[in-house]
Formats: sequence, structure tokens, C-alpha cells
Amino acid sequence: MELAEPGEARSPAEVHDTPPPQLPQPRPRTAAGPLVALGFCYAATRVLLVLMCVGLVRISDLDVTTDVSVIYHGWFEVLRTGTFPMDDVTWQYPPGAALVMLAPGLLPWSYLTSFLVLTGVFDALAMLLLVRAGIRGRRRYAGAWLWVVAVPMLGPTVYCRYDLIVTAVAIAGLLAVGRRSRLAGALLGIGGLLKVWPLLAVLGTARGRRTRRVWTTAAATAAGVGFLVAAAMNGAFRFLTFQRDRGVEVESLAALPIHWARLAGHWEGKVALNYGSVEFLGPWVHSIAQVSVAATVLGFGWLLVWRLRAQVWQPATPYDAALAALLVFTVTSRVISPQYLVWLIGLAAVCLTARGTTQRPVAVLILLASGLTVMEFPVMFGPVTLSTPSGVAVLTARNLLLLGAALHSCGRLWRSTRQYEEAEEEEWEPSEPQTRVGDPFEAETVAYSVRPGIAFEQQFLDHLDRDDRSPHR
Repeated sequence: MELAEPGEARSPAEVHDTPPPQLPQPRPRTAAGPLVALGFCYAATRVLLVLMCVGLVRISDLDVTTDVSVIYHGWFEVLRTGTFPMDDVTWQYPPGAALVMLAPGLLPWSYLTSFLVLTGVFDALAMLLLVRAGIRGRRRYAGAWLWVVAVPMLGPTVYCRYDLIVTAVAIAGLLAVGRRSRLAGALLGIGGLLKVWPLLAVLGTARGRRTRRVWTTAAATAAGVGFLVAAAMNGAFRFLTFQRDRGVEVESLAALPIHWARLAGHWEGKVALNYGSVEFLGPWVHSIAQVSVAATVLGFGWLLVWRLRAQVWQPATPYDAALAALLVFTVTSRVISPQYLVWLIGLAAVCLTARGTTQRPVAVLILLASGLTVMEFPVMFGPVTLSTPSGVAVLTARNLLLLGAALHSCGRLWRSTRQYEEAEEEEWEPSEPQTRVGDPFEAETVAYSVRPGIAFEQQFLDHLDRDDRSPHR
């Protein structure tokens, strides 16, 4: 039987028995309600943060704005002369940080006001990127909600440090990994020049062309911009010496044994402002610092093993790996400043924008740790530095939450990228279809053995063939 030509009449039986073609369904329109709620909560929490920064709402007697008005402003005065603060051991930042310190001088207000405005702009930028990712991910706003809720939980400190600016750049770079590899590499390279850790986000890119593009662009951007800054200003890499000589900061995970020993009366060292942070000085400190460095090396060794042995890259794997790497870096560091939590909040928020992420329980742990962080600084920083029972209890709870988050994150990352190999060993096939590696927002479920159009055409031809063999024809 011959197929009917376009426009040729077909019998009623053929028209009735032929199944209608399956047309692609349009995406549902973005509902305004969740976005309005997000916008309202964002505005309310940020107004509260600004009121804390200007002193109209106080949660502690500590004035955290002095880091900007005194320290950052002092660095600004030195940097504008064409040199880094080479005689100031508190300057422990990569050369790109100079650009952030100089930027408020371009605005017409006081240095503190200009810095707060700059931080607020990058906060809003990060929020918009997370909302956009949620819209592309079919109204997955969990990441945006985490950013709205968790950032103000850190108190005024989050607006009075430049870490939020770095985190916004890292969010932009990480969200671009699935669609624009070169842009992602450039942004992460710039982030690395600001504070090193955004370069960790390149660890989870899928093998092949995407990895080559992201890694080479990040390296070229960091090297190129770093060379320009170093050529324009003296002492660009002096910070490396200051970082090497740091001790054990009182808020770090490594400091907990000293806190417990001090609380029990078995430690006779002292607490002092050293290299820009409050650190322990005395017995055990050097040994604990060496253990922390060794733990960092072991942690990144594990990440290398994971990357070499990973079998499957899901769309969310780059995000999950970036968060796991950052958690490893944080809990093994000799320093955990309060503003470090905004790094974790930012990457956890990116994870929550993608379907298939393994880091949802980890994001909950980070949210809880953020609430305890504002308690240990600035609310209870005095008891923490004195190692009182209340201060040690709050700090121990916060740091153990971070340790649990790191272990949980790494474990879930490992299992999510080894599932095919485990399935083959058990002679079992996954019951759910897997998603293709690529854009975590555009990736769709693959459940067809052939393309749908071919399947429909084959079904139509089979139907005509049955009619042709029918004895009634």
C-alpha cells in the first residue's frame, strides 16, 4: 500500500486509527508569587543588614565595620600610591584583592559607605543569578531561598568583609560552567586572584573539551591579570610569606583541642592578635598547625583520587564537587573566619539550583552552622577567646557541623559518580534513566531507545502495513 501524499484524502479508518503525533510541550510560565515572596524577603533582610552595619540595630558591642573604615581604608591609601602594603603582615590576600580595595575610591561617598554600596550590589547580583538559575531549572528556587535566609544569619560581618564580592564572582563562574566554558574559566580565574578558593570550582568539570576550556581559560586569566597587577604595583606576592607564618586561629576546627585543654586547665599558652587574626600562641600550636597542613594535603589528595576514579558526571556534579572541595579546604584550614561561611552558602545555593544534586542535606548543615557562626562572632567572641564553657560549646557545635558537612558532602559525591560501576558489579541496572552531562538546567531525561519521531513514523508504517495485509482490503 502506498503512503498518502500531502493533501491526498485518507480513509476514515486510517484517520481514526492513526495516533496523533506527540508535540513538545511548552514550558510552564514562571509564577509571580514565589518571585514576589523572594524579593520581599530579600529586601527585608538586606535592610536589616544595613541597619546593623550603620549601628541602628546592634547584636553585639563589637563594631565590625572597623575592618572597612580602618584596615581596608588604610590599605586603600597605600595601594593608591602604586605599592602593596609590604610591611603589613595583616595583608594576606592575592594581588587581585587590591582591585576590590581600590574600587570604593571610585564612588562619591565615604570609604565605608562606598564599600557597603559595592557589597550590596554584588549581593543583589548573586541573588539575581540564583533566581535566573531557578527559573531555567523550572522554578527551582531553593538556592535563591538559601541565599536570602543564610546570608543575613551571619550578621553585619558579611557586609563588612569583601568575601561576599568574591562569592558573587564564584557563583557567576560556576553557573556558567554548563553553558559557557570560557566565560566560566575567566570568572573563576578572576575569583582566584581575589581570594584563591574560587579556583577549586574547576575540579568537578566533566572530562574532555569542557575541562580543557575551563581550566586553560582560568589559568590564562589568573596569570594574565596577575601579571598586569604585579607589573603595575610592587610586592604583589608578598602575601605568600605572611600566609606561611600564620598560627592557629581561635575559631578554627584545629583550635578545638586547645580550647578543651584550656577549659580543663591543661594549657598555659596565650591568645593574641597575630597576622591579622586572634590566634593561639604557645604549646602544641606548631604541631597542630603542621597537622592542619597535612590534613589539607590529604584532603586534596582524596579529591584527586575521586576525580581519577569518577565514572559518571551528572549535570550537578561540577557544583557538588566544588562544594565538597571548599568544605575540605575550610575544615582543614588553620583559620575559619566568620566570613568564610558566605563561601559555603554561595556554593551550596548553586548546588540547590540544579536537579539531581546530592548536596541538599549538606546545605541544611551549612545553614545550621551559619546560625551558630553569628553566635560565636560577634555575639560571643569574648567567651570564645577566653575558652569559657559557653563559648567553647557554641564553637564546638559550629565546627562539628562543618566537619559533618564536609564528610557527608564527600561521601555523597563519591557515591553519585560511582553508581554505574557498582551497578555492573551487582549485575543490576539503574531503574531510573540518567540525564546527559551538560547544562544542569536544560538537561532532560533520556528514556527513549530511538528518537521519538522515528518511533512514531515506524508505528504509522506498521499500521499501514497491517491494513495492506487485511483480507477486507
